[in-house]
Amino acid sequence: MDHEDNQTNRRMRLRGKIAIVTGAASGIGRASAITFAREGARVTAVDIDEQHGIKTVEEILADGGEAIFERTDVANEPDVKKMVQGAITRWGKIDILFNNAGIVLAKPLEDTTEEEWDRLISINLKAAFLAIKHVVPHMRRSGGGAILNTGSIGSMVGQVGTPVYSASKGAIALLTKSLALDYGRDGIRVNCLCPGITDTPMLRDHLGHGAQGEARIRDRLSRVPLGAILKPEDVAQAALYLVSDDAIGITGIMHVVDGGLLAAAEFNAPV
Repeated sequence: MDHEDNQTNRRMRLRGKIAIVTGAASGIGRASAITFAREGARVTAVDIDEQHGIKTVEEILADGGEAIFERTDVANEPDVKKMVQGAITRWGKIDILFNNAGIVLAKPLEDTTEEEWDRLISINLKAAFLAIKHVVPHMRRSGGGAILNTGSIGSMVGQVGTPVYSASKGAIALLTKSLALDYGRDGIRVNCLCPGITDTPMLRDHLGHGAQGEARIRDRLSRVPLGAILKPEDVAQAALYLVSDDAIGITGIMHVVDGGLLAAAEFNAPV
């Protein structure tokens, strides 16, 4: 039995859906774009990193899926407007918007420059505002849709040494809840995905590479009941659920995927 027969004979949770995924060049965005396509969605993969964004699309195409790449500065409104119009021109509608692009800044607040603040807030928060602003009219015209924003465990608790990042993730959580109220009657669901310690390039750059980075990761995992680092594909499965019709009654939530990290105030078992 070939790949096409396999696709035909199993239930595909996003069959007929059109999805935009930002931050699709790496990490959770890449894994989600690939997962959505395997589940039948036609995907517009969005990133400023053209080289790796195209590789995501190439993998989708090689797997028998449908996707295009749109190089986009997600914090630039003309770029976002062009990207959304490109998706409409290519696919005719938009059912799913996954605002996943993000960066981290590990720096004390008093050492943070205004430019660093503006850049992080623009990518982690303003970008979601811009994409939602330009996608919602198309969703409304087609009778609804699903919007998913990437938050963090830092959307709900403080984190040491990343105050600007934490501020952006706290804001995206309440933006999600507010928009779930505003767009519910339009049939548009809005949810927030909050990953814990996930093995992404951003995490590795943040914690370091080599032996020192591995030691820092093990130290963090000592506070995680399941004791294992999440893979981007693990988080992508949660994203798939939230944007699919399996979650048709779910809107305005913070969906935590963290191996149990936030379940306890006190837990430490070295791995």
